[in-house]
Amino acid sequence: MHRTECKPGNKSRNEKGNEISNGIGNIMGKVYLVGAGPGDEELITLKGLRAIEEADVILYDRLSSPGLLRYQKPGAELIDVGKKPDYHKVPQEEINQILIDKALEGKIVTRIKGGDPFVFGRGGEEALSLEKEGIVYEVVPGITSAIAVPAYGGIPVTQRNISASFHVITGHENPEKDEAMVDYSLLAKLQGTLIFLMGIKALPRISKKLIEGGMDPYTKAAVIHRGTTAKEKKAVGTLETIVEEVEKMKITSPGIIVIGEVAGFSEQMDWRRFMPLKNKRILVTRSRKQASTLRKQLMALGAEVVEYPSIEIVEEKDPVKLSSHIQALKDSRADYLFFSSPNGVEAFFDGLKIIKEDLRNLKDIKITAIGESTKKALENRGIMDVKIPESYTLEGAVEMFSAKLQDGEKLYHVRGSLGRDLLQKELSKRGIEVIEKDFYSTERAKNSGNLEEIFSGGIDCITFTSSSTVQFFLEALSDEVIDKVKNSKIFAIGPVTADTAKSFGLTVDTIANLHTIKGLVNAMVKDAKEE
Repeated sequence: MHRTECKPGNKSRNEKGNEISNGIGNIMGKVYLVGAGPGDEELITLKGLRAIEEADVILYDRLSSPGLLRYQKPGAELIDVGKKPDYHKVPQEEINQILIDKALEGKIVTRIKGGDPFVFGRGGEEALSLEKEGIVYEVVPGITSAIAVPAYGGIPVTQRNISASFHVITGHENPEKDEAMVDYSLLAKLQGTLIFLMGIKALPRISKKLIEGGMDPYTKAAVIHRGTTAKEKKAVGTLETIVEEVEKMKITSPGIIVIGEVAGFSEQMDWRRFMPLKNKRILVTRSRKQASTLRKQLMALGAEVVEYPSIEIVEEKDPVKLSSHIQALKDSRADYLFFSSPNGVEAFFDGLKIIKEDLRNLKDIKITAIGESTKKALENRGIMDVKIPESYTLEGAVEMFSAKLQDGEKLYHVRGSLGRDLLQKELSKRGIEVIEKDFYSTERAKNSGNLEEIFSGGIDCITFTSSSTVQFFLEALSDEVIDKVKNSKIFAIGPVTADTAKSFGLTVDTIANLHTIKGLVNAMVKDAKEE
């Protein structure tokens, strides 16, 4: 297709008359056709991730990981064009038109597709529609389920001296129709691995046609449902028995079929058996900024992690209030500066920067904190040798300060708006003055996602890391979701969080012995091993 060259300062138009780029600004927009892999969100490429981060509009479907939407930029428009067998929420022609219309509005449009756009993903149709309109687009290849799903299921699609080739075939085509493009008698004679995508419903016909074509009925076969995710199911047998095995496992679409001797490696090479959380779909309710550490630890152990940030940490930015808080600290001549969360550390030091206050003006004050994560946040700011209580709770802090402080000494507590007043209440009884200032507020998060959609995929475990995550999460629940929440296991980081959950009528299955993210993860691993 001929395209007009764009030179700086000259507006150009394509053959449809649509204005494209002037070489300086982005007048028309651009479309990315992104392969997002088969389900595990970490299988997306760096280039695909960048396309999501830059997008003004994101079109996604049911086979792409919902976790990828976490990387959207603020204000991005999300359009669900999900497809199911025999049901298309948005017809393909309409999807094509949305891509065109949004690009003509001058927007960056990212179409997220499960697997690879050009491996039975209809990405070619979308590309041709964009070509027809003269719209700039880019194809970002993805890891196809044809390779990734067998690999996660312990099946190498090629293996030395066993399979020197693999062949990817659509299973969606009806082998009985006159115009069938798949020649099963020819496939039956191939020596390589046969991989059928979108063929679960057609499995009885596929196996029958291959046997009729001359393939040995004792050839190894496997069917993998929702591969690379926590809901993976796997049936293994032979070409003759695989239909029966699939029925036993109650496997439905989506799934892939692998036929060939390599399917026999399924148990021998099941490398995911070393991951204790591989069959767990876990909901994380922390703020988006805080969730990273917990999410990474859970995913490293094989879990599929879904984020629903129920809270948002909003730091105090008003210079007048911040100046007042810091002046109160100076005037108090406090003996100890106490941080009860990493959020407080970040908000405090960000506040100093806003009002251009030098930390060295706060010399001769001892700095203490609750928990290893808060201590680490201070160490990242260059403050070492921070004392922390043995119990990572405010109750533990009360005990520590009761032993350290004398009558008449003072404590300055950096806290959030929902912090408990336990320190002030208990230490004042001992003649210790406690000055508490809110350097951040904890608020209900906006645009966290659709809980009904999240729970429709099944949630095995829900994690709560603070009382506020419990409160705001439950406030967001609809009647349709409440029962599903009660059917999930509840894990709380500590007794205070657990008590809050219980006060709302939830049953807490496990409280972490060590009230940290690591302790919470360890509790989930222990529970999984005991099941």
